[in-house]
Amino acid sequence: MFTPAAWTDLPGFAADPVAAAWPAFVIGCRALLANPKTQPLWQTPCAESAHVDGANSDTVRAFFAAHFSPYRVAALDGTDVGLVTGYYEPLLAGSRTSTPRFLIPLYAPPDDLLTIDLSDLYPELKDKRVRGRIEGKKVVPYWSRAELERGAPSFAGKPLVYVTDPVEAFFLEIQGSGRIELTDGSVIRLNYADQNGHPYRSIGRVLSDRGELALERTSMQNIRAWAVANPDKLRGLLDENPSYVFFREIAAPAPGSLDAMIDGPLGSLGVPLLAGRTIAVDARAIPLGAPVFLATTLPSTDTPLARLTLAQDTGGAIRGPVRADFFWGFGVEAGREAGRMRQQGRMWLLWPKGAALP
Repeated sequence: MFTPAAWTDLPGFAADPVAAAWPAFVIGCRALLANPKTQPLWQTPCAESAHVDGANSDTVRAFFAAHFSPYRVAALDGTDVGLVTGYYEPLLAGSRTSTPRFLIPLYAPPDDLLTIDLSDLYPELKDKRVRGRIEGKKVVPYWSRAELERGAPSFAGKPLVYVTDPVEAFFLEIQGSGRIELTDGSVIRLNYADQNGHPYRSIGRVLSDRGELALERTSMQNIRAWAVANPDKLRGLLDENPSYVFFREIAAPAPGSLDAMIDGPLGSLGVPLLAGRTIAVDARAIPLGAPVFLATTLPSTDTPLARLTLAQDTGGAIRGPVRADFFWGFGVEAGREAGRMRQQGRMWLLWPKGAALP
């Protein structure tokens, strides 16, 4: 639900160094203009962006004020405050081959994984897809996490790499992308490729429901600490999330390119994510590629975090209109902030002037 707003309603917009978000907007235009479905809507603002001094925040702010209108985002019941979490791009040690140290496989999508677009059969189920596999003459659900990791009988996995720690592998799935430092010192990039079709279930919520961790303490760091203290319970906990992610290896960006300058993993829009300026959203509520002003707080504090972001990614746990996952970037410090982030926030969609609302 979108309600017209004034620019002055966006807390901190006038002071935000919005030039920091400009590379994300520019590279997002590349994907939006390449898509016949989105190209007409974004043609004008993206074309006009070529005349903007992207290093000047006042000029960038004037561009958005000239070409976009802000809309307060709310749920159907009118609630305009929702959960803002964080994610990042981790670095794991890995090996191309299985060894006594590297035993946990990260798989490419299996050949027998089917994706069925239901709208081909039922137009009213637009954008509804299911995943499964063929068993005899029937399409049945694909293997769950527990079945895959316990040796599903017909699963022919295609490991890309092997890593050391099942918890780190699990969190890599949640982040959706990461870098793997191989035993020869080289680094490869893995990105989300597909998923087994089962719904995501938060293991932090499971621990909270069991009374083993308070909900406000279900950070990535505290879950790791729980795993170290409870190795005999770990496999059962991970099985509580039946969703399982498959990866693909992607090439490093060309030196000197805008992709290399941004240097982030590819999001669902197909462009690299800019640390601190891109978010994952529920694309059923917030259109991919749209600018979104986010007003929340820094992890575990009341310090405002209010800035222009671009909605360029999605996630299995991101559901509902007032819901965002804030991309912190690459590495240990980004992981520390992302793992602690569970804040409340508000969102404003910035939509091309004169265009019908999504």
